[in-house]
Amino acid sequence: FMRLFLLCALAVAVRSEVPEEDDVLVLKKSNFEEALQAHPNILVEFYAPWCGHCKALVPEYAKAAGMLKAEGSAIRLGKVDATEETELAQEYGVRGYPTIKFFKGGDKEAPKEYSAGRQADDIVNWLKKRTGPAVTSLTEVTEAEAMIANNEVAIIGFFKEAESEDAKAFERAAESIDEIPFAVTSDEAIFSKFEVSKDGIVLFKKFDEGRNTFDGEMTKENILAFIKTNQLPLVIEFTEQTAPKIFGGEIKSHILMFVPKTAADFEDKMTEFKKAAEGFKGKILFIFIDSEVEDNQRILEFFGLKKEECPAIRLITLEDEMTKFKPDSELINAESITAFCTRFTEGKLRPHLMSQDIPEDWNKTPVSVLVGKNFEEVVFDPTKNVFVEFYAPWCGHCKQLAPIWDQLGEKYPEGSDTIIAKMDSTANEIESVKVHSFPTLKYFPAGDERKVIDYNGERTMEGFTKFLESGGKDGGAPAGEEEEEEGDLDLDGGHDHDEF
Repeated sequence: FMRLFLLCALAVAVRSEVPEEDDVLVLKKSNFEEALQAHPNILVEFYAPWCGHCKALVPEYAKAAGMLKAEGSAIRLGKVDATEETELAQEYGVRGYPTIKFFKGGDKEAPKEYSAGRQADDIVNWLKKRTGPAVTSLTEVTEAEAMIANNEVAIIGFFKEAESEDAKAFERAAESIDEIPFAVTSDEAIFSKFEVSKDGIVLFKKFDEGRNTFDGEMTKENILAFIKTNQLPLVIEFTEQTAPKIFGGEIKSHILMFVPKTAADFEDKMTEFKKAAEGFKGKILFIFIDSEVEDNQRILEFFGLKKEECPAIRLITLEDEMTKFKPDSELINAESITAFCTRFTEGKLRPHLMSQDIPEDWNKTPVSVLVGKNFEEVVFDPTKNVFVEFYAPWCGHCKQLAPIWDQLGEKYPEGSDTIIAKMDSTANEIESVKVHSFPTLKYFPAGDERKVIDYNGERTMEGFTKFLESGGKDGGAPAGEEEEEEGDLDLDGGHDHDEF
């Protein structure tokens, strides 16, 4: 009996031990519920072994897990290989990689989507905000010093009266920001240590000027605006880790300097870029991209740049539509960058639209080849119906479509009133037509109305033929009502699928 009891006890002990790699729990369908019972608060990354974004996250994710463990926190980090654990991935609606979800209080029904940055500090701060108070209370100088030392950015509210209206506005602001730690103090020694004489808010950071003091009326909106203006470095490098901060932030106008880090004059260029950045704080985000890094080549291509053409400057707005701007001058100094940004903020710049040259035989094959320079003339010809595929050379779905599209072109030979055409949207841009994903199919019917109809039927010969024979009715929708396609233009380092 004793032997049997020991064997049973051992079996239970083995069963409750969820395996770990670098402090990260390795989760499967078989141990998922068990893990949630043992650790009610778990951040879970659903990944694919081949996914580049997932590989880039590995060291930061493990570092965050280690930081929490070292603090004795009950919050744990876990990971699920979604290519192996397909049932689990399906249950939680995983469509791209990495997908990161937070399971709080052992509840497996409605996990919260993780939405902050991809650096260890961001992960830890987000989790602490989700499980603890929005604002921690500081009573010792050493606590304040530790908080500032351990975080890239930390915000302390100095309030003599913890229940004052200003302190309440500070707390409301803290509740709406996940990735930065907030603390409050009324301790005289802490006021004195940081040379604060009256109630106020100080943002401490490990870059640029080191600290910023809030000035103005303390409303939640004003405090959030102050944080937005000061929380990022004047110049930020584009990497896998910083991408979510860049694209997820409030500032939607970005100026990019493409420059090789190894260049002899790199530091000089950075000094000039930084100098220009000071005048546009909170309005334009200044970003530099190492043009030699392999992972950044897609972004260069998106702006129509080659490595040999760098250093170069471009500006992009990420409002409802992405719009790109190119400076007239190739000079990279504070003066020319400031002038370029000023003209942009005053609305005096025209968008920069890329175009290839018109090929000599553009209309000599079953599928006509369109570029920026001949697009409008061809698709808005009032005597022709034009069906266009907007594609990217690297897009897998476009490659699958190619033979069907060629076949469709053969069905409408030269001289007929229907033209089947294609355009490489990575090298050609049109102001009147915005392409968000690949392949995008649009139909421009004959007539003077410049009508555009999106095709969202089946990508088959039969589907296309029905659509064209019905005058764009069967399988079509007015432009602007289409759903997102598979080949999204994704600059943010978010998910791995057929993307930009």
